[in-house]
Amino acid sequence: MALPAFPLEVYFSKWEFAARYNLMASDAQTMPLAELLALARDPEREAWHLQTLGYIPSRGTHELRAAIAQTYDRVAPEDVIVFAGAQEGLYCAMHALLDAGDHAVVLLPNYQSMEIVPRSICEVSGVVLDSGDGWRLNLDEVAAAIRPNTRVVAVNFPNNPTGKVIGRADFLALVQLCRDRNLWLFSDEVYRGIERDPKDTLPQACDLYERALSLNVLSKAYGLPGLRVGWIVCRDSALLDRLEQLKHYLSICNPGPSEILARIALSAARVLLERNRSLTAQNLALLDAFFARHAERFRWYRPEGSCVAYPAYLGADGVDAFCRNLVESRGVALLPGSIFASHVGNVPLQHFRIGYGRADMPEALAILDDFMSS
Repeated sequence: MALPAFPLEVYFSKWEFAARYNLMASDAQTMPLAELLALARDPEREAWHLQTLGYIPSRGTHELRAAIAQTYDRVAPEDVIVFAGAQEGLYCAMHALLDAGDHAVVLLPNYQSMEIVPRSICEVSGVVLDSGDGWRLNLDEVAAAIRPNTRVVAVNFPNNPTGKVIGRADFLALVQLCRDRNLWLFSDEVYRGIERDPKDTLPQACDLYERALSLNVLSKAYGLPGLRVGWIVCRDSALLDRLEQLKHYLSICNPGPSEILARIALSAARVLLERNRSLTAQNLALLDAFFARHAERFRWYRPEGSCVAYPAYLGADGVDAFCRNLVESRGVALLPGSIFASHVGNVPLQHFRIGYGRADMPEALAILDDFMSS
């Protein structure tokens, strides 16, 4: 199957910079380059000033891979490969793991390439989080979806778009299910670090299981999407070789300056994550109050992590018309649930994604409040 148009990115291409307020954003608040550089330690500051604009190793510099490895419990720098964002990593992983004749199980709803890329390769089954039970993951449904030719189970927690974080016991059971069936577990962990309660932070899959891939990026929880630095960690050296071979056909290597800035961000991880966790907590309180005021028009599902939520719209005009009227008349963009429609699962479509990780969300929410009142 040829890759189709990417509905979410098509919608973003239309409205992300045309709208006055991007209330559909999936990333946390970013910062000026000077502010990030001010957080640098002496070794990274010196490296920044001496950085040339030549090629760097395809897997990423040893210094960055070592910094990434330190954020895990059972990982060496050799277990890390760096990509130009999470999207490139996801694309390479699915092509490295899957062939025609294989089968994959994917969590829904999710960032669409988690479904679309595997579907371009092989058969895919979806397991939909239960919206009637707080977006619960039903492990029995995951087990039932597995076939003799299943090769990969792909999940995302904290989840985009729902903000769901499953319990530790369920996550460990999911890992054990994959281990018992000798399946690869692809775990998208890009929102890890800004859970509402740090006690809810899940282990990273690659620390638990030798056939797990942990995907992360500096775009979401760290709020640094302009760096275009993501990574996959896996303890299988043959798979990492295959990932590098695929990367040779894509970005080849990351920009050297971005890798230096990524090292600065990781060395200042506590500062960046605490800043964004504080901001999302403040904004979430505003959303709680907003949805309480408009309970007749919305059903609020309070997220447990990430900086996105997925409430339902109850108006008779439907969520697509609601989002269209809002952005065209008031310049506030939300992401309608139709964007998350799936070919492999019945994802509820009356929802919309709202981002609450940015500093201008209170202004955008005030406009939305006025729009609802009028």
